[in-house]
Amino acid sequence: MTEAAPAQGAAWFEETLHETVTGLGYAQRFRMTHVVHQLVTEHQSLVIFDTPKFGRVLALDGAIQTTEGDEFIYHEMLTHVPILAHGRVRRVLIIGGGDGGTLREVLRHKAVETATMVEIDPTVIDLCKEYMPSLSAGAFDDPRTELLIADGLKFVAETDQRYDVIIVDSTDPIGPGEVLFTEAFYADCKRCLTPGGILVTQNGVPMFQPQEATNSYRRLKPLFGDVSFFVTVVPTYVGGMMALGWATDDAALRRQPESVIAERFAAAGLDTRYYTPGVHVGCFSLPAYIGKLRV
Repeated sequence: MTEAAPAQGAAWFEETLHETVTGLGYAQRFRMTHVVHQLVTEHQSLVIFDTPKFGRVLALDGAIQTTEGDEFIYHEMLTHVPILAHGRVRRVLIIGGGDGGTLREVLRHKAVETATMVEIDPTVIDLCKEYMPSLSAGAFDDPRTELLIADGLKFVAETDQRYDVIIVDSTDPIGPGEVLFTEAFYADCKRCLTPGGILVTQNGVPMFQPQEATNSYRRLKPLFGDVSFFVTVVPTYVGGMMALGWATDDAALRRQPESVIAERFAAAGLDTRYYTPGVHVGCFSLPAYIGKLRV
């Protein structure tokens, strides 16, 4: 890796993701009180910095990945929705997720026997463990964790292991994350699922990135019996609701009553900050503009 010089006297970090990807002429800015670490890894540029509102922030290739202030929303929804919808999860595969937040939430389910995490960039893991340890909260040291530094695309194409839930906690479809939005990758994920297993994916903010959701839907639909989205709102993923992709062959898993989810939630003994059984059921009810992206 090549270390870049920290920004001197820089007061603001400007994220131009939506200008870069969609040409919308839109950006968001964070006031930086301190640049904690900044470098270029073998795969991407990385910066960790402090802010007044959201605490410590991780950005990759100029795009906000996670913040201490609102990470719990994204990580709780990405993990608890599929795990509690399934109801009998023992083995989970995480593709990406180098900050450790998804792994942390998966391992809160005591019934999970193995959580395999495949991350292509070890520097993200190392720096998040050092500078943002609250995100993983010791999850990398849990004996149930199997951490592999590898290409997620190659892993699902070659492994003979099977998983009840696969979580694709990826960046947007630019840079290293682009291959994790292809039909070939989704087909290999399908092969790696146990019968009735669930695949969930990060699918961006539909107000600004509608094609991201539509492309994923079109690539998943021929492979699975039930394909849709569920939604949440993460303040630093600007543009309103973000879409999380959902794919399984068991359509009933998306339509369970709140009472069933509440029973599983209570049995799991979870103490959450955003997720509730009511939110779980409601997140599958899509605003019209997002529902229309399923074409």
